[in-house]
Amino acid sequence: MSAVTTTLSVTLVGCGGLDAAGSGGDASATKGDDITVGLLLPEKANPQYEQFHYPVIKAKVASLTRGRGRVEYANADADAGEQARQLQQMINAEVDVILLDPVDAHAIADGVRKAEDAGIPVIAYDRPAEGPIDAYITFDNELVGEVQGRSLLQALGEDAGISDKIVMMNGSPTDPNAQQFKAGALRTLDGKVTIAKSFDTEDWKPQNAEKNMTEAINKIGKNDIKAVYAANDGLAGGVIEALKAAGVTDLPPITGQDAELPAVRRIVTGEQYMSVYKPYPQEAERAAEMAVAKAQGKDIQFDALTRDRVDSPTHKGIAAHLVPVVAVTKDNIKDTVVSDGMYEVSDICTPSLAADCTATGLRK
Repeated sequence: MSAVTTTLSVTLVGCGGLDAAGSGGDASATKGDDITVGLLLPEKANPQYEQFHYPVIKAKVASLTRGRGRVEYANADADAGEQARQLQQMINAEVDVILLDPVDAHAIADGVRKAEDAGIPVIAYDRPAEGPIDAYITFDNELVGEVQGRSLLQALGEDAGISDKIVMMNGSPTDPNAQQFKAGALRTLDGKVTIAKSFDTEDWKPQNAEKNMTEAINKIGKNDIKAVYAANDGLAGGVIEALKAAGVTDLPPITGQDAELPAVRRIVTGEQYMSVYKPYPQEAERAAEMAVAKAQGKDIQFDALTRDRVDSPTHKGIAAHLVPVVAVTKDNIKDTVVSDGMYEVSDICTPSLAADCTATGLRK
């Protein structure tokens, strides 16, 4: 896989718009409800893709098309070559629109051009893609990094300073989102702490993060690491395993992202300081609305959903929708992932966490 080092620049030009489910009509609509949405997701190491993204998109497409629309789904399992083949299969099958979450944003560009040549719109989903994409939906990725960085500084407290050594466990070098998370975090952390060691974690794999963290511990010293910036919850889990294996019992503040269930439980117990909650149902539903509107030629509805603009390394002014994010700590678990229906309190509060759940206010 080729590493993508160019970050995506984002320019906000406004949000909001029409009800994308159908109010307002559209004189340019050309297709009915019998449409096929191709959905290409990048990997399985992060369970969110198959647990949240695919089911929500599938259900929303069915709802918007009165049960007549269908989702053709494929997951590349972190293999850029396999994803290129999957994309070609969808082009050959003449799907009406493709939602693409790329393994490698640069490597997939040729496939995106082939889709354009075949008259199939491509909407980049969750991660940007190079080539002539028609739109992009994601979270504000640099803001994710900023939120993680601010949370880490908050955890270190007022006495935090340049003498404090931290480790940065960034995401995959082939994922442009990872570079944006990193850029946002660095903008917040630079000049305030010392980044003693920084890693780009291949394929976002927790076992690679664990290996990298072991290297950092051996180089820096387990007692001299004041905090760890982990780009997502899987990496945070690998970091924690390495620290525990080194005999660290009083874990330093560790960030995360995705609000995965194991991470939320670690936040409850204090092993992980925070995670960034990205409301996946909202992102997935908006993506489905964009895909259906595009496939059906409902230009007014599509434009209402894509009032932001972004630039990629190959194209400027791409129509986009940016979804906001929020930091999850012990103090607001109930007001975020529980109130949004992502988890029930019973999912989080296993019997072994009863005392911790009482202490955090999740249970009385």
